[in-house]
Amino acid sequence: MAPPRSKKRRPTFRRLLKTSNVKLENKLKNRQLKQQNAAKKQRKEQKRLRQAVKGAIIRTPRPLETYKKRPEEEHDEEEEFLETLPTDMMDEDDMQQMTAMARQASFITRDLSSCEPVHSGKKRSAEVVRSYEKIPRKMVKTEEKEVIHLLPIKDKTGVIPQSVERVVTKQQDEEEEEEEAAVEPEEDDNEGALQTVAALTAEQRERLRVETLKQKKLQIAGLASALISDPTSNIKRLKELRGMLVEVEPSVAVTVRKLVMVSLMEIFKDVAPSYRIRPRTDEEKTTKVKKDTQRLREFEEGLVSQYKFYLEELEQTVKDWKQKKKKRSQVVGFQSYRGLAEVAVRCLCELLLALPHFNFHNNIVVALVPLMNDPYKKVSDMCCDAFRTLFQQDKVGGASLATVRVISGVVKSLSYNIRPEVLRSLLSLRIKEVEVKKDIESTAPKKKFMNNKEKKKSLSRMQRKWKKEEEKLEKELLEAEASENKDKKLKLHTETLNIVFLIYFRILKKAQKSVLLPAVLEGLANFAHLINLEFFDDLLSVLQNIIQSGDRTIRESLHCIKTVFTILSGQGDVLNIDPLTFYSELYRLLLRLHAGAPNDDIIILLQCLDHMLMRRRKHVTLQRAMAFMKRLSTLSLHVLPNASVGILAANRAVLHSFPKCDFLLDNEVQGSGFFLPELDEPEHCNAQNTALWELHTLQKHYHPVVRHFAVHLSRSAPSEGSASLRVDLSRRSPVDLFNDYSIKGMTFNPTIAPPTTKKKDRFNNGSKLLDQDLQRQVDTLMRDEDMEDTQLDFTAAHTHTH
Repeated sequence: MAPPRSKKRRPTFRRLLKTSNVKLENKLKNRQLKQQNAAKKQRKEQKRLRQAVKGAIIRTPRPLETYKKRPEEEHDEEEEFLETLPTDMMDEDDMQQMTAMARQASFITRDLSSCEPVHSGKKRSAEVVRSYEKIPRKMVKTEEKEVIHLLPIKDKTGVIPQSVERVVTKQQDEEEEEEEAAVEPEEDDNEGALQTVAALTAEQRERLRVETLKQKKLQIAGLASALISDPTSNIKRLKELRGMLVEVEPSVAVTVRKLVMVSLMEIFKDVAPSYRIRPRTDEEKTTKVKKDTQRLREFEEGLVSQYKFYLEELEQTVKDWKQKKKKRSQVVGFQSYRGLAEVAVRCLCELLLALPHFNFHNNIVVALVPLMNDPYKKVSDMCCDAFRTLFQQDKVGGASLATVRVISGVVKSLSYNIRPEVLRSLLSLRIKEVEVKKDIESTAPKKKFMNNKEKKKSLSRMQRKWKKEEEKLEKELLEAEASENKDKKLKLHTETLNIVFLIYFRILKKAQKSVLLPAVLEGLANFAHLINLEFFDDLLSVLQNIIQSGDRTIRESLHCIKTVFTILSGQGDVLNIDPLTFYSELYRLLLRLHAGAPNDDIIILLQCLDHMLMRRRKHVTLQRAMAFMKRLSTLSLHVLPNASVGILAANRAVLHSFPKCDFLLDNEVQGSGFFLPELDEPEHCNAQNTALWELHTLQKHYHPVVRHFAVHLSRSAPSEGSASLRVDLSRRSPVDLFNDYSIKGMTFNPTIAPPTTKKKDRFNNGSKLLDQDLQRQVDTLMRDEDMEDTQLDFTAAHTHTH
């Protein structure tokens, strides 16, 4: 018979887990309370000690014993004492000495039955004694010893423990004392060295400078090579190398500091680990670990501390240059501060790009972002290029988010008085799309779990409970693993984009007439497909007001149009908006473009045409498409070759999207009226009554690709036959063709064949001269064997034969 089942209810898994958590929390709270109480007691004792020391210093010490006697009693006692003495046996000197001793009060001679207590002031003097005792005494320094327990020895009597005492030396205190003691001798040496150098000639000073610089370079190279070869063992060399940043030799101070800055930068780039080093907790500090682990911890702590000091030195160098602040040593002049600051900024930019994962990366961002708006162009361009590269390299988005936050704060603090390059650097952000979060169930990978029947067959009741909790935990882990990286990246990109749009919208609202508006419009055009649908109406009205104001440049107007049609071709497709005003504005701007500076704006025009005519072809009328095709052909006559190729490629895409536009290739009139080329309304200019005569002119263009496109379009852009395009041209977009055939590098694409250098020494047989007499004379001379002695006489008169 089975033993009776216990009626006591067993605690469930959740209750056990909850109880353990409560116990841990209580233990943690008790430990914290004990630490607080101990700290409070220590503070009280220190306060009492300070008060005692302060009172002891202020108060004047009083004598420990005071004796008060009545004058008449003193006189009577003196007479009685003299009468009792055997004065006949003593000399006068002895008598005087005894009298003086009697006058002095002592414990033996005083009257204990006196009416007034002799020690009435002793109570007050006891406090003085107590305060003296509380003053800390200077004790003899005893060496701290560490007891190391060794393996025990076993003999007949039993186990004998073994231990060794080791003296603990405080290196930090000794180093500080040595540094303080070395300050005064160094100052004396510097003064003596200056007097010695002043007495030398210019040639000797230059020779001395070269030798000193050579020694410093060798010292830097030795320290750097030792650090790179074995950084764990030689981490203390970093402090020695960093100490050379405050070089005091005036002749080589600037050069040595620059060399040390660059050397330390390369060392940190090479030595820094690929993870962030976190500070150790109190428990980790007290826990005993292996020697290798302790060595690694010491290396990490030393590396982080020296890296922090190095960054502070670089930042202080830049601040001194900006504030025109002179150092105490006055070794470096004002004219050298700019060179030091440039090297410091370059080092910070290199560390920003090389160590985005390491400690103090946000501090570097905070130091460099204000320098993007620096009036000195070299420093500003250096910082802007560094952040553009950082945005392009950042795949997750954490560094980009931190940078954009700092830029937003700087823009707001300076009241939008910044350089446009600061905002243009945001165009390099790697935010192509922001997807909507899907359900967790759809993203979680499928895993087969046991059903209820299988559990009942193979598991007991307790095992089923454990299995249920285990399956729930596994499901949560799978969901987290599937969506962690994607959700994190999505969250960072969304927050970054919100801050960017906040900057843009603030400028559109408060500073429409500032120099930042072109950069804002360019940014909106770049990120327009990611704008929230709620802002479309307000943004479109603002952009329309900007265009209708008439005081915008061609590039700004093109950016406005591109932003509008990027919005309408994306999420704004659901909006019921007629952008006829923007079509008319772009049609009007076409004739203002030319081969000068606006030629670079053609690429924006090609992007606008792709959104306006090809992607929205269902919303575009045939009249509008034909009007744009005619004006684009006119524009292709007076732009550079790469722009002509891009415009003709756009016309080819329009012709494929609207096949009826081949009316423009026929000379016959297709309707009433006549073409009005000066009218800026594409719907009413009667473009169907004209022809693309520009293609005939472009067939004689000096660029071979332009000629090829003109012939291709004049024959209705066939896909096969002799007039068809090559594969490399037909598969390229207009924007790509514009960039491929650009002549910015002063190169012609395709390359021109060089002329032949071989000179012709004889005339071809088929060549004849118009003058028969001259031809006869030439033939005679060519037949003559001695051509060197015969000379042609073109001045001689000859008669024409008829």
